[in-house]
Amino acid sequence: MSQQSNSQQAKPTTAKKQGLLPQIVIPILLVIGIGFYMLVCGNGANFEGGDNANHPIQGNYLGMIYKGGFIVPLLFTLFLIVLVFSIERFLTINKASGSGNIDDFVRKVKYCLETSDVDGAISACDKQQGSVANVVRASLEKYKQMQTDNSLEKDQKVLAIRKEIEEATSLELPMLEKNLSILATIAPVGTLVALLGTVLGMIRAFSALGASGQTDATALSQGISEALINTALGIGTSALAIVMYNIFTTKIDKLTYGIDEAGFSIAETFNSKHK
Repeated sequence: MSQQSNSQQAKPTTAKKQGLLPQIVIPILLVIGIGFYMLVCGNGANFEGGDNANHPIQGNYLGMIYKGGFIVPLLFTLFLIVLVFSIERFLTINKASGSGNIDDFVRKVKYCLETSDVDGAISACDKQQGSVANVVRASLEKYKQMQTDNSLEKDQKVLAIRKEIEEATSLELPMLEKNLSILATIAPVGTLVALLGTVLGMIRAFSALGASGQTDATALSQGISEALINTALGIGTSALAIVMYNIFTTKIDKLTYGIDEAGFSIAETFNSKHK
């Protein structure tokens, strides 16, 4: 009964911790994006005569962005979503990596197993902490349990250790990958929203040109400016989302590799050292 209790206590706990909830955070960021567009970019101080219905003051980029149209606050929101969830994933994945270098930790665990120092390997897990250490510690606890279990054959014991590794990993990885789908979605969506703003800006430009029957430089430039502002914001947001997504998936792959390497060593060491 005590062994079962210890095994349950050894289960990883990182996966139980919740990250940011998109259904709460995204509406808040939408309000912030709209507020920034209306109150900051649309501030009368950015425009001639103090009225945002007029042209922006020469060289005032906030006023120019305001003239980008109603697509701009959506792009602001997408940018804020990428920024906030990138920070959240950065903090979560760094915490999951633990307090030390993953490669050094795995080497330490392998060395302890080779010298039959299972308790030393567990101590290394307690010192390292994080997702990899949680999985390895759960596996080592199962390793110790199988050492004193005389009711199973060796193959069954090795299988039990490998199953423990799989179960512990399945508890940790979902938390690491949480919210990454948001970044992956915004990467193409940001470009598409920007394209919509670009098309609307060009429609405005050519509509003004057709309505006047002659070249209206002011209306034409305003429409083209709206198109280019949306294009720039959308491309920048999509580029940031792609870069951050690739960075985080690379970090997660490294953690997964560390888990696989340590888990393989634990199972193979038991297989070679025990009957």
